[in-house]
Parts: sequence; structure tokens; C-alpha cells
Amino acid sequence: MSVLSSIGRIATHYAAARARHRSERILLSLPAELRKDIGFPEIFDARNSRRAATFSAKVI
Repeated sequence: MSVLSSIGRIATHYAAARARHRSERILLSLPAELRKDIGFPEIFDARNSRRAATFSAKVI
């Protein structure tokens, strides 16, 4: 694996994560009623469980 392919892979992952976080910010800025109407009420559950898992992993 060359250095350029490694950098390209890292850049691709970074771009995907950035787009995911941007989308999440946009969805979270919407009113709760609208998020429920479009089918994203579970975003809080996934976000909180991900943070809890990350926090518990760091504590241990």
C-alpha cells in the first residue's frame, strides 16, 4: 500500500464523516415534530447510545 493510497483512504473517510456530521446537525436543528414526520425521531437514541458507549470505553 503506497502512501498516496493511504492518504486517499483517510481523506475519503474524513469526507464521509464530515458529511454525516453535517447531516446530523441539520436534522437536529429541525423541530422535533418535523423530525418525527420525516422519520428521524430515533436519531437521539442512536446518538446518545453512541456517546454512552464511547464514554464507557474511555472510562475503563
